[in-house]
Amino acid sequence: MTLVAGVDTSTQSVKIVIRDAETGALIREGRAAHPEGTEVDPAHWWSALREAIVQAGGLDDVAAISVGGQQHGMVVLDSEGNVIRPALLWNDTRSAKEAADLNNEIPDIAQLTGSSLVASFTASKVRWLADHEKENASKVAAVCLPHDWISWKLSGSTDIHDIFTDRSDASGTGYFNPVTSTYIPEIFEKVIRSNQKVYLPRIVSSKEFGLVAPSGMKIGAGAGDNAGAGFGAQAREGDVIVSLGTSGTAFAISKSSTHDPSGTIAGFASVSGEFLPLVCTLNAARILDAATHILGVTHEELGELALQSPAGAHGLSLLPYFEGERTPNRPEATGVLSGITLKNSNPRDIARAYIEGMLCGLADAVDALEKAGVSIQRVFLVGGAAKNPAVSHIAAALFGREVLVPPPGEYVANGAARQAAWALLGGDQPPVWDLGHVTSVKAQPTPEVLVAYRKLRDLTA
Repeated sequence: MTLVAGVDTSTQSVKIVIRDAETGALIREGRAAHPEGTEVDPAHWWSALREAIVQAGGLDDVAAISVGGQQHGMVVLDSEGNVIRPALLWNDTRSAKEAADLNNEIPDIAQLTGSSLVASFTASKVRWLADHEKENASKVAAVCLPHDWISWKLSGSTDIHDIFTDRSDASGTGYFNPVTSTYIPEIFEKVIRSNQKVYLPRIVSSKEFGLVAPSGMKIGAGAGDNAGAGFGAQAREGDVIVSLGTSGTAFAISKSSTHDPSGTIAGFASVSGEFLPLVCTLNAARILDAATHILGVTHEELGELALQSPAGAHGLSLLPYFEGERTPNRPEATGVLSGITLKNSNPRDIARAYIEGMLCGLADAVDALEKAGVSIQRVFLVGGAAKNPAVSHIAAALFGREVLVPPPGEYVANGAARQAAWALLGGDQPPVWDLGHVTSVKAQPTPEVLVAYRKLRDLTA
């Protein structure tokens, strides 16, 4: 039996799965927490990964590994490979002004890169560095993404010119063309406000390995977390994945690229060589965490309460912009709980309103993909919150269509492991693994809930 490993180095934690390369059977796994915050020393990611590897029984018998990671974050290195300053994560909104500035300076940026910039993008963060930390900016010899840095650390190399990435994660930088799979130097020079020599990670395809670890273990291209999750769920053209993690995303596998100047849809690349049009919201699973804290209940009890309340929660609506918002682009926004009355001031309606509020933005995301011409044949719901029956039921009602829920699992890490297996086993197509039983969820559509949500959203614009 040949083993491969997949890593998900996400915002809140790192997970590693070790699987049979041919069948995908789970052999063992491990995980460790990351520190909170939107600015993190990458050394914490490395120590957490080493802890997770120990939990998973080590990598001595693993032939290949790939890393999926949180998108967009900025890791800047000097010429010796030292981290210059703590990494700015995707959910750090301090660079919102810089994103707007770059969109104005480069009016055709959506056509060139597939996306208009928001604060999340690496380009926005590099411009912020150039404008606010000039001394640090002058030291920059390489800019990479979280998964690039972890892959490089696994290799044992200290040469910044060994750092590599893949097209899915590179497509979220804001200075990469996902159609040609090449960087756009002219954009990067404008971003960093300099023509200083800066290394950008070389692009490695999913069928290749980037480096080899000292142990002989091969290191795959890796992926951005959403692309990795889609690959782990074995999504195909016509599938939309709604992922409920720290952020909420709705993305599709598409043979054609998208270029949305409004900024609603980001035109990313997929792991398998196609495209990944994606809509992202900043606020997802942690909205449910907030609800459990407010009500003093578990996640399971929160779902039970929500299902005891009717659609619309007796007029209670939540705008879940707890940490600002990315889509729509409102980095300084806060949440709003509207329509409070004596009738709905109870745990059942509050639970329902929080779940509906979290999902309404993602219903808008699915709608935006469809309006952009993306073919939608199936909708999959993944992520930790998806296993709650109330969430899947309310999602089906708000989306107005059947929702498919795969078994709970680490889909980003699984996608990374499947990518490593593809490069190891070879062939034009990746291995097909058994996902287990997929649950179909149907519910009576509740368009009136979306109407109330959109009215609240527009009133607070």
